[in-house]
Amino acid sequence: MSQQGYVAAPPYSQAQPGMGGYQGGFGSGPAQPLYGHYGSPPPQPGAMKSPVSSAAGMPPPPVSSQYNLSAQQNGAHIYPAPPAAAAAYGLPVQSQYSSMASGAPHQTQQLTNQMSSMNLGNYGQAPLRGPPPPQASSVAQQPFQTPRPALMSQQQMHPGPQSPTVVGTPMAGHPMAGHPMAGPPMAGPPMTGPPMTGPPMTGPPMAGPPMTGPPMAGPPMAGPPMAGPPMAGPPMAGPSMAGMGRPFPGPPSSGPGGFQQPGLGAEGPLGYPQQAGQFGGPMAGPQPGMPGAFPGAPGGLAGPPQKRLHPDSIPSTTQVIEHDQEKHEGQVFTTNIRGQIPPLVTTNFTVQDQGNASPRFMRCTTYTLPCTADLAKQCQVPLATIIKPFASLPENETPLFVVSHGETGPIRCNRCKAYMCPYMQFIDGGRRFQCGFCSCVNEVPVSFFQHLDHMGRRVDFYERPELSLGSYEFAATLDYCKNNKPPNPPAYIFMIDVSFSNIKSGLVKLLCDELKTILQNLPRADGADSSAIKVGFVTYNKVLHFYNVKSALAQPQMMVVSDTAEMFVPLLDGFLVNYQESQAVINNLLDQIPDMFADSHESETVFVPVIQAGMEAFKAAECSGKLFIFHSSMPTAEAPGKLKNRDDKKLVNTEKEKTLFQPQKGVYEQLSKECVAQGCCVDLFLFPSQYVDLATMADVPSHTGGSVYKYNNFQVEVDGEHFLRDLRKDVQKSIGFDAIMRVRTSTGFRATDFFGAIHMNNTTDVEMAALDCDKAVTVELKHDDALNEETGALLQCALLYTTVGGQRRLRIHNLSLNCSSQLSELYKSCETDSLINFFAKSAYRAMLNQPLKSVREILVNQTAHMLACYRKNCASPSAASQLILPDAMKVFPVYMNSLMKTTPLVGSTELSTDDRAHQRLSVMAMAVEDTQLLLYPRLIPLHNMDTSVEALPAPLRCSEERLSDSGMFLLENGHSMFLWLGQGSPPDLVQNLFSLPSLAHLQAHMSSLPELDNPLSKKVRSIVSSLLEKRPNSMKLHIVRQKDKPEMLFRQFLVEDKNLHGGTSYMDFLGLLHREVRQLLT
Repeated sequence: MSQQGYVAAPPYSQAQPGMGGYQGGFGSGPAQPLYGHYGSPPPQPGAMKSPVSSAAGMPPPPVSSQYNLSAQQNGAHIYPAPPAAAAAYGLPVQSQYSSMASGAPHQTQQLTNQMSSMNLGNYGQAPLRGPPPPQASSVAQQPFQTPRPALMSQQQMHPGPQSPTVVGTPMAGHPMAGHPMAGPPMAGPPMTGPPMTGPPMTGPPMAGPPMTGPPMAGPPMAGPPMAGPPMAGPPMAGPSMAGMGRPFPGPPSSGPGGFQQPGLGAEGPLGYPQQAGQFGGPMAGPQPGMPGAFPGAPGGLAGPPQKRLHPDSIPSTTQVIEHDQEKHEGQVFTTNIRGQIPPLVTTNFTVQDQGNASPRFMRCTTYTLPCTADLAKQCQVPLATIIKPFASLPENETPLFVVSHGETGPIRCNRCKAYMCPYMQFIDGGRRFQCGFCSCVNEVPVSFFQHLDHMGRRVDFYERPELSLGSYEFAATLDYCKNNKPPNPPAYIFMIDVSFSNIKSGLVKLLCDELKTILQNLPRADGADSSAIKVGFVTYNKVLHFYNVKSALAQPQMMVVSDTAEMFVPLLDGFLVNYQESQAVINNLLDQIPDMFADSHESETVFVPVIQAGMEAFKAAECSGKLFIFHSSMPTAEAPGKLKNRDDKKLVNTEKEKTLFQPQKGVYEQLSKECVAQGCCVDLFLFPSQYVDLATMADVPSHTGGSVYKYNNFQVEVDGEHFLRDLRKDVQKSIGFDAIMRVRTSTGFRATDFFGAIHMNNTTDVEMAALDCDKAVTVELKHDDALNEETGALLQCALLYTTVGGQRRLRIHNLSLNCSSQLSELYKSCETDSLINFFAKSAYRAMLNQPLKSVREILVNQTAHMLACYRKNCASPSAASQLILPDAMKVFPVYMNSLMKTTPLVGSTELSTDDRAHQRLSVMAMAVEDTQLLLYPRLIPLHNMDTSVEALPAPLRCSEERLSDSGMFLLENGHSMFLWLGQGSPPDLVQNLFSLPSLAHLQAHMSSLPELDNPLSKKVRSIVSSLLEKRPNSMKLHIVRQKDKPEMLFRQFLVEDKNLHGGTSYMDFLGLLHREVRQLLT
């Protein structure tokens, strides 16, 4: 590599002739090694142990290195410096952003593209002001401030490479070997300030000890002391990942992945002045030779004042979403092209299945797989698919066809057992077919034979869903049924804890009243008049009460089982009944239950025997089904599964913190296995007033395809409607029972790991007692051989299940992906939303085996690796002071930073252990659209919207800066919803919404809006109800006033800002990432 220097700024520089090489020590480092396979052999022996820093702004200072490349710039985005990165050197910050022109500029054009984003010749008095970005004509060249950044799903749409995104951090103290800049830059004001006259930086940086020397002065920051990284030394390898239980696809932790610990604030080691302005990253000491620098000066005398980078100049999630909507909203997405990138999950579009599964069923982290394991290892981009087999389809899309091959059953490959699909090639006049997955040639059964047309395609191609569509179902034969006999329709059992707290809170009465309505809306088979699902009822405290509700009875009969050690069901006939037939008896029972236990003072409960009872009932009835358990407190009564309080805040931020999230083994683990074997799914509704060891209680639901709902300190008036919405959605969801899923792949790669509310008995079969329309399974893929660019890569997900009507079916989803030996193609077809879904699940699993600090470091490291590999192999040469992001991943850092600030990954004693465990388990089964919304909530301004228009106002970035004192904003993330009112809200707005003269009259803890007859009230209520309708879970509305105490909760969801409980702002995180990337590249 030549040792040329670069100057970069909008529209991005290329190499410049005549800008001499750097002094020794600033050359490019050794060629990039491969950092640990995603699967992790430990780092090379002799590699340096990385320093670990824990405060947000304070990883070790970046290694100064210049980095050149000859590869073509492809889909990168370059941004001005995040201050955190720049601040480390006290340099002025460039606040200019512009997007790279499409593709690599021509050689001659490269010269004219220079501008001055790095203040190389003038570490000087005035911060550099960049010119306003030029308004370009083509979309690819538009600057970032316009709402048209280049987008993820560009690949199919235009063949040219995408425009890069560059975040230019001013060069951290790289003198240009004393050369002042020759002439003014091309497209901007001439640089002010004298050229740098100081000595070249071969000496010790930062007026401190040399970096390769002893640790920096100052106290260690809640971790080992910060040893300075070697300059241009060997790659930094962190703690070995061997023995991690392989939770991450990621590299060894290479380099500091420091994340701010709560309580440390931005205090760095001594000798670092606090950074001025809004950002928490402390600044490094100024450089000798810079104007305004005093070697060894106290913190207050840092160099020139920082110019704050404007938040609009860094990539915006809302702009990316809007751009995708402008491009694809309302369009038809046809699935006839291999490896095409679908619109984002946030866009409304219609899918036309033409041979690949709809993105509603399957999405991938990238739609172009690298051809070899070495490439996959080099780029560290996880290869995974997120499968949501029962995803709901909008009304304008065709439901899946059901294909029946009679008694022979579905046609399959004899060798790999893949099912007939569009990837099978018919040969020999249609008498044989070659499997697309394993290339085995199979005979076509006589009953399935059909002639081929002149193109070698079967004449009945379009008449057979299994030949022409990506998704369809087969009617399964008896070979696919338990004990070779057809299954019975499933059953639902409602199990109500009638202990003192549930009676006192009014929950039992509320639930019994609602069940009368809910039971009329049980899920039914397509075209059926009524539901085939049977229902049963149990109440319990420390004993269990079973009810006989046979239609012939005038009154329901109760039977009590007090021996909870050996659970059995005391009646078979009359326990599980058809609701239509027994409606009168059931309603009678539901009226009686609240009165029967009204005077009960029993506060102890059992839990495991309740699940055992339900499972035994299904076993006796030879059916699968779901238990709905409404439970209040930790099970402390003497019985199997009795729990003790093990919540210990002293473990937070220690090696043992992980034990808080590990379920207690033994009876619970065994129960999960038995439930899955019986097809017994458990949904748990918890109403705790204190710690209940949710990690253990939720273990069975989280392995049986169930869900856990939690209502802390439940009060009927405040939480009643919220709970009932959840219950209605849960009972009415479309669902399959007793499911088993297998993912088959073409040769060269395979499915290796699975995340979800699932149970794995072996390495290939994913077992679920039930699977509903909101649950997704994330599947990691790994190479076991090279892939071929010509044939691509094929995936087939086959799910065997029982329908709500009691039929055994096979649901098939097929997807074909591209393969490439060019990493640029892989980065171009990445999908940020799917990537973050995978990272969230793998991090949440890793928490069970590793300290949170290591998990956060691995996340930072792997993100840096992906970006460093992109920069090294795919981006045009550019200044080291710039953070270059692939177009399809330009907002990935926002999501990653948000993930690291989620309650499970933040070690704070203020957070409830149960709440953290609950979120951890909920995310494990989430689909891509749910993790997207959770990690980047929607913030919708409501104060200035047009009430006559149906469309929602455009969402804003999730930052406090977007709020206004006179505004009203709605924030939702799929689990919580807030209506935030500024202190200066106009009286007419308050009057129209609440019928109150001013905000001061607003009651605390309001959770619903009054129904008023005016356009604003109607519009806001319709927005709230449409969002509640759309999301899988209900959300409780919190109405908060600016500066009130409850507002603290609301602020946690402003994910671009610093977090209350620890975690940096988005801006600081970009700075941290940039330092990490530069370290990897030296």
